[in-house]
Amino acid sequence: MIGLRSILCALGAGIALPLAAQTASPLPPLLQDDGALHPDWRFVGFPKQKADLPPTRFEAGRVGGVPAVQVITRSSYGTLVHEVAGTAAARLQWRWRLDEPLTGGTAPADILTKAGDDAALKVCVMFDHPLDRVPFLERTLLRIARGVSGETLPAATVCYVWDSTHPALTQGANPYTRRVRFISLQGRGAPLARWVNESRDVARDFIDLFADELPEGRATPVRDAPPVTRVLLGADSDNTASTSSGWVADLRWASGAP
Repeated sequence: MIGLRSILCALGAGIALPLAAQTASPLPPLLQDDGALHPDWRFVGFPKQKADLPPTRFEAGRVGGVPAVQVITRSSYGTLVHEVAGTAAARLQWRWRLDEPLTGGTAPADILTKAGDDAALKVCVMFDHPLDRVPFLERTLLRIARGVSGETLPAATVCYVWDSTHPALTQGANPYTRRVRFISLQGRGAPLARWVNESRDVARDFIDLFADELPEGRATPVRDAPPVTRVLLGADSDNTASTSSGWVADLRWASGAP
């Protein structure tokens, strides 16, 4: 990714879906009863994605007895997205496994650098963050990106990534745009080909990661986190020209403690 194209990708551009009504919406299952991908999860790539940038593949399947979505990259980019506009941030749960980390590329994967900004697996939550809380220069770039894409791109996105380079719980901002911030839930040395359960308070994570843009910083009550607009899962390997393979299952909202 380079230039404005990179910013648009990082912000989730290409989500050419109408915003849903401003009411809370549960997440549909990733798979239907017949085992096929649920149609309420839409594939999204970069707008006018070029032929030399193949899409990340999302395939319904089963591994270890668990029905799941297989996520496969081959120098590719893509996400599965569901619109949840107006949904209050709650606890998000899922399980995932990485069978093949990003390998065989022309550059090493490193989510802290532009050259290595790829992820073998990620689950992201986009927020309706007030634009007036975004620093001036970033706000200007965001407005330009919105104009170019024709989309109401989110002012804040929290991504949970599976990263094999840095230690688990590494946090940071996307090297192309601070509108996207991440937590690597699984890091260097995490076991492969094994299911891992995740449970995250996305309101708390938003407040922690975007504390610099909140009136009271980390003291902001979680109930004051902005509503969620979209949830997505995906993977990309276009920067490093590498390959990866993993699985995601049982992505859902849950209340209370994990």
